[in-house]
Amino acid sequence: MARGVLYPARHVAAVETRRHDPSPEAARFVELYWHVRWRVDGPHDSKVLSYPSVHLVFEAGGPLVYGVVRDLFVRRLEGEGQVLGVKFRPGCFRPFAGGPVSDLTDRRVPAAEVFGPEVTALGERIMAGRETARLAALAEEFLLARLPEPDPVAAEVAGMVERITARPDLVRVDQAADVLGVSTRTLQRLFAEYVGVTPKWVMRRARLQEAAARAEAGDGVDWADLAVDLGYFDQAHLVRDFTATVGVPPARYARGV
Repeated sequence: MARGVLYPARHVAAVETRRHDPSPEAARFVELYWHVRWRVDGPHDSKVLSYPSVHLVFEAGGPLVYGVVRDLFVRRLEGEGQVLGVKFRPGCFRPFAGGPVSDLTDRRVPAAEVFGPEVTALGERIMAGRETARLAALAEEFLLARLPEPDPVAAEVAGMVERITARPDLVRVDQAADVLGVSTRTLQRLFAEYVGVTPKWVMRRARLQEAAARAEAGDGVDWADLAVDLGYFDQAHLVRDFTATVGVPPARYARGV
């Protein structure tokens, strides 16, 4: 199960999720293709602590570009359906966007505004299919014909995001800037332009994803020790931060409630 998907046992019971890796050429921009299919008797809310990634999503009603979602992402699934998504590497949608990625944050826009009207016809072909590898191949063929020139800054920023998300103990922007060897102002500017959210948000989200992953492990979490591991001032700070985003305290989440 992908990191960040909350209540994974419920999710697996209701949803079939598959992924497909991009070709080396597309991998400069694309992290993966994801394919979700569902058939549910009643409404099912899929909840995700999103990554700092932009997605191109093919779904009923037409393809959309989703900017980074800063709050908890909730998608209600009903009946039967499917969605194919293209998850771009953090920072690597900027060459497609034609402007700061922060313009897309917390928004979803018709994909035709970014990729032109041809993406609408592609969406119809994808929604008519079923097999993950074939649908991913259709999306990749479309993207390969429209790849922008390589942007070395985008690749650099993607590396920055990877490094700081691997360090959930980082809690301050100046700490991250020191680790990455840039000034605080430069780091903030690059993230606004290329990622769409602040470095502080990225670090906080990495800590929350780690807290959720530990809770899901079912081994009995010492929340005070975890708070220290993740750089929180104390357990109460961790509880407040987790509850504000997920909607329930971490101990309650660990019980699947």
